[in-house]
Amino acid sequence: MHDKISLKEKIGYGLGDAASSMFWKIFSMYLLFFYTDVFGLAPAVVGTMFLITRIWDSCFDPIVGIIADRTKTKWGKFRPYLLWVAIPFAVIGVLTFYTPDFDEKGKIIYAYVTYSLMMMIYSLINVPYASLLGVMSSDRKDRNTLSSYRMVFAFGGSLLALWLIEPLVNYFGGNLNSKTGWLATISVFGIITTIFFWACFLFTEERVKPIENEQSNLKEDLKDLLKNKPWWILLGAGIGTLVFNSIRDGAAVYYFKYYVSSNVNFDFSIFGTDFHMTPTSIYLVLGQAANIIGVIIATPIANKIGKKKTFFGAMAIAAILSLIFYFFGKEDVLLIMSFQALISICAGCIFPLIWSMYADSADYSEWKQGRRATGLVFSASSMSQKFGWTIGGAGTGWLLGYYGFQANVEQTVTAQHGIQLMLSILPAVAAAISVIFILFYPLSEDKLQTIEQDLNEKRDHKN
Repeated sequence: MHDKISLKEKIGYGLGDAASSMFWKIFSMYLLFFYTDVFGLAPAVVGTMFLITRIWDSCFDPIVGIIADRTKTKWGKFRPYLLWVAIPFAVIGVLTFYTPDFDEKGKIIYAYVTYSLMMMIYSLINVPYASLLGVMSSDRKDRNTLSSYRMVFAFGGSLLALWLIEPLVNYFGGNLNSKTGWLATISVFGIITTIFFWACFLFTEERVKPIENEQSNLKEDLKDLLKNKPWWILLGAGIGTLVFNSIRDGAAVYYFKYYVSSNVNFDFSIFGTDFHMTPTSIYLVLGQAANIIGVIIATPIANKIGKKKTFFGAMAIAAILSLIFYFFGKEDVLLIMSFQALISICAGCIFPLIWSMYADSADYSEWKQGRRATGLVFSASSMSQKFGWTIGGAGTGWLLGYYGFQANVEQTVTAQHGIQLMLSILPAVAAAISVIFILFYPLSEDKLQTIEQDLNEKRDHKN
């Protein structure tokens, strides 16, 4: 439990979220666009599908957490899922971006089935992966570091995906509306994610064991979770943060295609093959690069002033900048890109903090109740994250329908204004909600130090 975490293990842990984030970011940024402009579904239909399937998937997360808490193998509780689920994760991801030759009803059914399966598979691998943070080390600074590595690699994976996805789709299919291009591109990413998940399995180790030896009791675990005040506050703050990000992410492609409408492309070459980057790609890649900066600066700032103050400051600034973003015209491309970078730095600060804070809330529950259920805490936390993503994703589809969006045609002034709101005012409101919740977070750094010392003394006494 007190072993030093090696650089190899930190990198290995980070590779797991690099894999998850590739698909997560592709889903966040491009899946709605794929369903409307390539697959051929109405945006309101897709919004409803996102709501229904993601609500079920959010409820599925705690089931996975409960199962993972009770998994016993020679590799531990959580690591085996990285080995077992990596290939199904890639295969279902590819099928999600396959366009069958069905009528409209058949396509809707196919989209519901494949997307639901994808989200369930995502839970089966990502909930155990997230829970792994809570058992790799009991030291809160180690957790901050591991969480930062995780987020750097997560945004690195997202950066790679967003940098390559449009060029690869264009390369394999000729344009962004190509069915063949999307299928081939997602297949490439599926191979990469499988390799990364397996590397995470091989390079990491589970160290923290529960103090008590008795068999876990699900009823008691759930009662402990419901009594966990810090977790409830993080749940609200996490939902606000995910709504903030998912609305901005889901509307970004539409913002450039139908509002900014810049046709300038930037060329680059890989292994002698020419690719083209659109302003959309540059905007998204810039955001991911800025996210990485936010992740890097989050840990030293949090170690100095505390996680709560860092979280509060980052989201408050993001809310203010998002409000200013509303006043940019379609010709203000430099300002749009600059504020995308600043807002993304703030957003990047949040993610290593919130997962480290969830690990702290698991410690708090064990310290307060004398029982540990790491998988349940993290799965319930993942549920809240997906619920926020659900609200943002479904809301984006519904808002597009509400404002009269029609795929692949020139948009009305009303539709363009709606898309503009989804990059500015609406995310700002979600960020403000997150700020309000985090004001009430009770675990100060002094309190966490006391909890850590008490738990370590009990584990040492047990050994």
